Formats: sequence, C-alpha cells, structure tokens
Amino acid sequence: MSQRISPSAVQAASDVRVMFGRVKRRLKELAEQDDLTPSQSSVLSRLDKDGPASASELAAVERVRPQSMAAILAGLRESDLIERHPDPEDGRRQVVSLTTAGRHRLQGDRKVRQEWLARALQDGCTETERQTIIKALALLDHALDTTAAPRAATSR
Repeated sequence: MSQRISPSAVQAASDVRVMFGRVKRRLKELAEQDDLTPSQSSVLSRLDKDGPASASELAAVERVRPQSMAAILAGLRESDLIERHPDPEDGRRQVVSLTTAGRHRLQGDRKVRQEWLARALQDGCTETERQTIIKALALLDHALDTTAAPRAATSR
C-alpha cells in the first residue's frame, strides 16, 4: 500500500518542477542564439562526458533512430565539431570524437550559460540566500539519490 504524500511534498515538487522548467527554458534561449540544434548540443555534451563512441552507441543513448543520429553527426562534421576514425578494437567500425573546435565550442556554450546564471544569482540574491540555495540543492540531490536507488534495484 502506498504512503500518502504530504501537502508540503506536493508543493515542493510543483515548485521545483516549475522553477527548473523556467531555468531550462532560459538556458535554451541562450543556446538558441547559437546555430546548433538541441540534439547536436546533446551529442557534443555526451562525447565530452563519455568519450568517443560509435554512431549506433550514440543513437541508443540519445534514444533516436540511427538515421536521425547520422543526420545529427553529419551536421556536426560539416561544422568541424566532430571527427570519425577507425575503432582501435574493430577497424571495421568508426568512432566519433570531438575535435578541438568541438571542445572549444562546448566550453564556450557552457561558459555563457554559467555566467548568465551566476550573474542572476549575484544580482538577485544576497550571500545568505545563495548559501541557502546551495544547501537546498544539496538536499534535493540527496532526496533524488535516495529515491532513485530502490527503483533501480527493483527494475532488475
């Protein structure tokens, strides 16, 4: 039997969802000043985080069809943001990695978003409020980690 959710938990969930939605939209607006699609930006971020990958691996983790990933990669290659080279373990396969230009582009995009958010927090909050935000986000991270663990264990 499921436990009743408290009104404060419902309110907190609603507030967090709305606030993160607003932040996400604003960060997306900053990204839209760029010529990359959200899918292209996501692939660049994934390559930066996880390292080189095949097109089929990228399609699987990005949850798109291989044909769609091929189009995404073609656009990134045309902009010289990625490169392909033979897989060292299987020469028949190609792996995709970031070029130096791709890495610089990604870092520049992140810097723009980080600076906007830091400026908004600097201008809109006191030091005490910023410290409260840091603590609240740590609590939220903890809450999400503790609720995600049982779900992952039961899905096996």
